Amino acid sequence: MRKIFLFLSLVISTFILVGCNTLEENVNQSNNNQGATKEAKPVNKSKLETLNQEIENFKKENPSPAKVATVEMEKGGTFKLALLSDVAPKTVANFEKKANGKFYDGLTFHRVEDWVVQGGDPLGNGTGGGNMETEINKRSFIPGSLGVARGGDIKISNDSQFFINTTDASFLNEQYTNFGQLIEGADVVLGIQIGDKIKSIHVQ
Repeated sequence: MRKIFLFLSLVISTFILVGCNTLEENVNQSNNNQGATKEAKPVNKSKLETLNQEIENFKKENPSPAKVATVEMEKGGTFKLALLSDVAPKTVANFEKKANGKFYDGLTFHRVEDWVVQGGDPLGNGTGGGNMETEINKRSFIPGSLGVARGGDIKISNDSQFFINTTDASFLNEQYTNFGQLIEGADVVLGIQIGDKIKSIHVQ
């Protein structure tokens, strides 16, 4: 009887140890999966061609933009935006001050849709940021345009959230502040995914 008891105790102990090791392996595997980097987003060739064409067109008309913002992504890659003080001076001044003051460093792109990427929200969920005056102008939201997010009141825009439309968005014309244009790095913009972090933005 004693031998049977010892045998059963040995079997139960072995089972518990094996179970613990399996659980630890599962936890480690889960942690490894969570820490894994996201797969690169496939770049739409048609959109890339359109954006690059708009970049070329803009550069022909504006060979030396007065102000350029260089956006560096934490995952790698940079893109550049010409800032248009002539059509939205207050918005450009606000963006430049925030960018060079490191406000955007570490913030994310919280919204990525087929036609737009949007980021710069200090809360990271689309609800953060303060208010500023909307600067409506005649500039069309062609692919690669840089705009400012806003709520229901057309006169009041967000003072930190910005977006880049990756396709034609003329339905936004004279509804939102348009204050810039993509001039380099279309492939980087098209590769942005929700949660991607901004490493830095510098305006010169």
